[in-house]
Amino acid sequence: MVVVTVVGLLQDPAFHAAKCTAEALKLKFPRRFADPVLQPLVEVAWHEYLQKKKRELRGEVWAYTSSVMCFIDGQLLGDEKELLSWSSREWNYQDTKPSTLHQAAAEEFYTNYLKKSQHVFVYLEIAIEEQPIGRLLFELFSDVCPRTCENFRALCAGGAKSLRDGRELTYKDSVFHRLLKSWWIQGGDIVTGRGGGGESIYGPTFEGN
Repeated sequence: MVVVTVVGLLQDPAFHAAKCTAEALKLKFPRRFADPVLQPLVEVAWHEYLQKKKRELRGEVWAYTSSVMCFIDGQLLGDEKELLSWSSREWNYQDTKPSTLHQAAAEEFYTNYLKKSQHVFVYLEIAIEEQPIGRLLFELFSDVCPRTCENFRALCAGGAKSLRDGRELTYKDSVFHRLLKSWWIQGGDIVTGRGGGGESIYGPTFEGN
């Protein structure tokens, strides 16, 4: 039986378009297709997976930029468009669903994922030279590190006061003091902005999780 595997970014419509195609093939040809293998991933997990596959498969995969990977019997086929093209060519299947439907499915899937995690989520609005460029969403594992997570949540939300001088403790208008292109960024120093200072809601430093 043919096994279709779809791995991708869970909030991206491309993943849901591929997921829909894989499920439709199983439904239309139940004796020819095994249950599809579907792996929805959050951003960090997806980027780790993508880098691993690029090292593993090499070749043209080094330039792969899509947010979904589709495999047929373990062999990489490509993105959701490649899967749909293959489905049309080999199985005469056409996806007639509008792109807005895949967008809605992605939003609902993502919302349900956030609710089921039972974790607190916070975000930071990011700007470069005062021009907004997007939002960073953080999932806080308070069940593992409650004090650390509460400190981070409070600094994102604002409103907490310094135990030393009463000023507001917040990440608002703070800067990223160190950046490695295509790798990571470092910030959080709300005192000096240079990475050598900072203050928590518990004081200059705190112990524990």
